[in-house]
Amino acid sequence: METSQLHRGRLIDHIQLVVRDLKASHDFYAAVLGVLEIPVVGTADDFFWADELVVSSAESPAALGVLTGRHHLAFQAKDRSTVDAFYRVAMEHGGRDNGAPGERAYHPGYYAAFVLDPDGNNIEAVYHGEARRSAPSVVIDF
Repeated sequence: METSQLHRGRLIDHIQLVVRDLKASHDFYAAVLGVLEIPVVGTADDFFWADELVVSSAESPAALGVLTGRHHLAFQAKDRSTVDAFYRVAMEHGGRDNGAPGERAYHPGYYAAFVLDPDGNNIEAVYHGEARRSAPSVVIDF
């Protein structure tokens, strides 16, 4: 199958990796992402991020003390009711509760639900609140 067009920015909101040695991971990701011209744009004591990738230590409140092997994937939702439906359907299809739908303190309007998939990965649906996108997605034509 030949691909002539890709859309980015519609499905994945962010990916979080929880690592054993944050400094070693920061050094690695800063180097490899630098080659790709993707800067590490933010750092804190227990995490750093680049574009949609968040890397945190097990001490980060978002990691709950668990190392990677427990991946965190966040999918964008169009509204709060979609987050609620995501949670309900996930629970009906083998998911386990990891945070019922509700507002989170990450930023004003952050409404999310978290479930563990059958393998224990932390899967999130998030609605960031009322906002206007500059574009529905980034379109890449070949």
